[in-house]
Amino acid sequence: MQTIAHMTEYGHELLVACSEPAAGLKAFIAIHDTTLGPACGGVRIWPHASEKDAVTDVLRLSRAMTYKSAVAGLPLGGGKGLIWADPRADKSEAMLRAFGRCVDSLGGRYITTEDVGMTPADLEHVAQETPHVVGLPTSMGGSGDTSILTGLGVYLGMKAAAKAAWGSDDLAGRAVAVQGFGNVGRQMADHLLREGARLVVADIHDGARELASKMGAQTVAPADIYDVECDVFSPCALGGALNRDTIPRLKCKVVAGGANNQLLDDADGDELHRRGILYAPDFVINAGGVINVAAEIGGVYRAERAREMTERIYETTERVIAESQAEDIPTHAAANRLAARRLEAVRRLRPTFRDRRGRR
Repeated sequence: MQTIAHMTEYGHELLVACSEPAAGLKAFIAIHDTTLGPACGGVRIWPHASEKDAVTDVLRLSRAMTYKSAVAGLPLGGGKGLIWADPRADKSEAMLRAFGRCVDSLGGRYITTEDVGMTPADLEHVAQETPHVVGLPTSMGGSGDTSILTGLGVYLGMKAAAKAAWGSDDLAGRAVAVQGFGNVGRQMADHLLREGARLVVADIHDGARELASKMGAQTVAPADIYDVECDVFSPCALGGALNRDTIPRLKCKVVAGGANNQLLDDADGDELHRRGILYAPDFVINAGGVINVAAEIGGVYRAERAREMTERIYETTERVIAESQAEDIPTHAAANRLAARRLEAVRRLRPTFRDRRGRR
């Protein structure tokens, strides 16, 4: 893999490899852009098949965080951490503390938080080694579970997309196919079920499918979720779910979900647009998590502020869709434009993140 070429293509500032064999740590931290402030993004624990896959994932995820924070109006740049391991078998206090030391070595240029394979309790171990952690449990004065506001934001973005697609944001009676029933999927599902939507859920874990059934959802095998007749397809698992193989199978009018990097390639967003499927860009509607932790930066968590900013996702989604329709461009391109305009405006004032001593 040509890592430097990949970083140059995506516009990254930094990629750090972290190794602590005694603790079982193999990890990467990617910092994409610090124009708006220190890079912030969760650390994901995932057993990628290869180092190339792990590096590609952390680079793509960190870039998405730049756009996510930019569109959400946050004073944060884009970064991501990835621990190359199985969270169910390999995760340990030693591993997490070793990762915390790696984060601390960056001096605040990267702020970490929770992602796939992590919990707020896990962040307590990371916080033993660095102060550059957000999303800590509420008992420690932190913002707690990021999936709560992430799920709310995805739900609100879905409603805004529904309004554009059908003239009403009422989701009662609408069929929603949910791919992945983890924390974010469950939080989103709570809102949808209360409104009267019908859910069809697929997940690779038996426990998640059992919970979905108890909540009143129909379940299908993971391989069959793309073929479900539905109004909304909601990817809430890992990235790359929307690609040249899966898009032709979709039987929906709207795509709106909580997963990061749902498009395997920008061309897949173009294909959704060509087919008349309205895509609510993932980094627009799943920003509730980073909004939540941003309200914790500075030492005092402001829950009302976090919810207020998350609720703006509805209006932001409307703006993206309106620009898409006015310019006849795909929604992902319209969202990228929105982010790029803010980044360019601020870049003229402050080219890169500076620490408290004014150093880049």
